[in-house]
Amino acid sequence: MKISVLVPTYNRARKMARAVDSVLNQTRRPFEVIVVDDGSTDKTPLLLTKYNGAVKVIRQNNQGVAAARNRAIKEARGEWFALLDSDDWWLPAKMEEQIAFHQKNPDLLISQTNEIWLRNRVKVNPKRYHEKQAGWIFEKCLERCLISPSAVLINRKVLREVGLFDESLPACEDYDLWLRITRLFRVGLVKENLVVKTGGHQDQLSAKFWGLDRFRVQALEKILNFPLGKEQQKEVFRVLVAKLTILKNGSLKRGDTGRAQTYQKKIERHKAVLKTP
Repeated sequence: MKISVLVPTYNRARKMARAVDSVLNQTRRPFEVIVVDDGSTDKTPLLLTKYNGAVKVIRQNNQGVAAARNRAIKEARGEWFALLDSDDWWLPAKMEEQIAFHQKNPDLLISQTNEIWLRNRVKVNPKRYHEKQAGWIFEKCLERCLISPSAVLINRKVLREVGLFDESLPACEDYDLWLRITRLFRVGLVKENLVVKTGGHQDQLSAKFWGLDRFRVQALEKILNFPLGKEQQKEVFRVLVAKLTILKNGSLKRGDTGRAQTYQKKIERHKAVLKTP
C-alpha cells in the first residue's frame, strides 16, 4: 500500500514537529509525508527545514485547514491518504496496524483507529456517544463528528467519488466530508488506540468560532442535495431541526432576534417536511 501522510499546519511549530516525528518513527514507514504550511508566521518554516529529504514541504498563503488538506491531496502520489492534524500524534504501530487491517478487509476503502484523548495534557475518557462505529454509519454521523481526521485512512477512489474538503467551511469541514463519504461507503474500525488526540488549546477551531452547529447545518443542508433514502432524508431533517433549535436559542440569548427568526423559519420548513408521509 502506497500511503501518503498529509499534515496541514498553521503556527504550531512545536506541536507540528511532534506530529511529523511520530510519522517518521512508525514501525511501517509511509510512502511519503507531505506537510502543508498554511502561512505560518512562527518558527514552523524554520523547524521544517530539518526534515529536508524526509518530508515534502509545501508553503502557501493562509487559506484554512480545508484548503491545506486539499492542496496536500492534490500533490500526493499515494493510492491511500492518511491525515494527521498537527496538534495530534501517532503511536508507533499506527500505520502497521491499519495496513494489516485493510489487507484483511480489502473491500473497505476507508477506516479509522481508536484514540487516546488528552485535554490540557490530562487524559479524558470519551463519552459513550463519541464511541467510534463501524459499517454503514451515515445516520450516526449526523449528530456529531464520529470520524477523526488524525485516525483516518482513505483510498484515493473515495475522494474521486465524493470530492474533497469544502473550502467554504471555516470549521466542521471534516464533518461535511464524512457525511458525503458514509452515504456511499462502509467505514472500518481498528479498535486499538493508535492516535493521541489533543484538545483544550486556544488555537483549535472549536475555540475560534462560536456556534459550530452553524457549519454543521450548512453541511446537512448540502447533503440533502445528494440522493438519499427516505429514512436517511428524514433523519437529516430531524437533526437539522435539533441543531437549528440550538442555534435559535443561542441567538435569542445574545439578543440577536433577526438571526433567531431566520432559524425559526427554517425550523418550520423542515418540520413540515417531517410531517409528510
